[in-house]
Amino acid sequence: MAIREVSQKGRYGKYTQAVLNLIDLLVINFLFALTLWVVPGAAPCNTREMWLLLNLAYLPCCVWISRGTHYRRTILMDHVIRQSVITVCIHALFFLALISFLRLDLRTRAAVMFYSCMLLMLPLTWIITRFIIKQLRRRGFNTTSIVIVGINPTSERLLNEIEADPGFGYKVKGFFDDICPDDFRGKHLGSIDNLEDFVRRHTIHQIFYTYTANNNDDLSRAVKIADDNVCDFYYVPRITRVVNRPFSLNTIGSVPVLCTQPNPLSKMVNRLIKRSFDLTVSGLFLLFYPLIYIPIAIAIKMSSTGPVYFKQERTGYRGNSFLCYKFRTMKINANADKCQATRNDPRKTRVGDFLRRTSLDELPQFINVWKGDMSIVGPRPHMLRHTKEYTELIHRYMVRHMVKPGITGWAQVNGYRGITDELWKMERRVEFDTWYIENWSFFLDLKIMVRTIINAFKGESNAF
Repeated sequence: MAIREVSQKGRYGKYTQAVLNLIDLLVINFLFALTLWVVPGAAPCNTREMWLLLNLAYLPCCVWISRGTHYRRTILMDHVIRQSVITVCIHALFFLALISFLRLDLRTRAAVMFYSCMLLMLPLTWIITRFIIKQLRRRGFNTTSIVIVGINPTSERLLNEIEADPGFGYKVKGFFDDICPDDFRGKHLGSIDNLEDFVRRHTIHQIFYTYTANNNDDLSRAVKIADDNVCDFYYVPRITRVVNRPFSLNTIGSVPVLCTQPNPLSKMVNRLIKRSFDLTVSGLFLLFYPLIYIPIAIAIKMSSTGPVYFKQERTGYRGNSFLCYKFRTMKINANADKCQATRNDPRKTRVGDFLRRTSLDELPQFINVWKGDMSIVGPRPHMLRHTKEYTELIHRYMVRHMVKPGITGWAQVNGYRGITDELWKMERRVEFDTWYIENWSFFLDLKIMVRTIINAFKGESNAF
């Protein structure tokens, strides 16, 4: 067998995690040194032993990190933050346990300060380093060369996901299949018989197999080619687009079994976390709400006759209706519950147009959040008429009502807000909403809130 030449791209990729671990250690040691300097008598004695234990306590963190739960080519910032916080907790558990076991003295004030700083600095460090990695990948560094076996809807979906974010760092060299449709946009490299020769002559890091497992000969041959050429092998199950839910891999004996993961918000502890956050943020906002309400209310009253608030019945949690509050942005009209606002809608007032473009008209919905009808983050609530129509037109439309509706949501920060004058726009919105429900995490909510604030300052073309 010919020995492949080592590609310059990806040559140092195996050292990436080691560099990230070293950066973590530098941050941890810097923060501990800062704590000893700021807190007088933080460690009255045995300082040398304390430094040794500080670094030894990072070893369990390395074991946790090496499990691959946080360092993926598909870097998601909410996952990064969550895993970095878990890493801090693991370090605290082992470091404080070792100190207690060896009866060393570390002041409580110093320990609180040290880990408070770690909870701020380590997630921030991880965000910055992972952002740098994604930018390097977009520029062609730290890439992984892959080939895909099979030309079918599953392989096309895989290609779409890879191309959607160059930050994954995947370089698709081509596809292998006996048959290639004329309209296929990927690079066809031949039948599976050509796979071994291509992998030997080129630097290929991973092989993705998207054929059905029924063809045992092709599957075993692809696995052998991967093993012989030191490639990672991934089997991609051909699951229909309709079943678009997260799966986890379990085993019954030696038989692998894919099972759908339950909605994270079906767990009481997650619902409690989300509701507590909603109450805290909406409560703080409502304390200062009069400062916003008074000038806006005066402007609305001066622009046209009618109430300050526009109240509309919308579909909420589990399909129950509720009164959704907004600042009134239109003149009183008979089509308010029938027609969505358009870009140059004559019903809008001049003040209302400004409120809609800046999303200030949504602020009264913090009252809905406080009352429990809504959440800060979640699928946007729709008019009752829309719920009735789209339930019949869009598969899984009602799934978006498994959680409380939100002031902002995953669909909105990804550009799907405003008028839904074509069916595909609502289909994409539902797709993003269901993804949010099935992948919810507290850090994902924080990410959506940050992106919402950024979008509000930048301005959005669909806000009208």
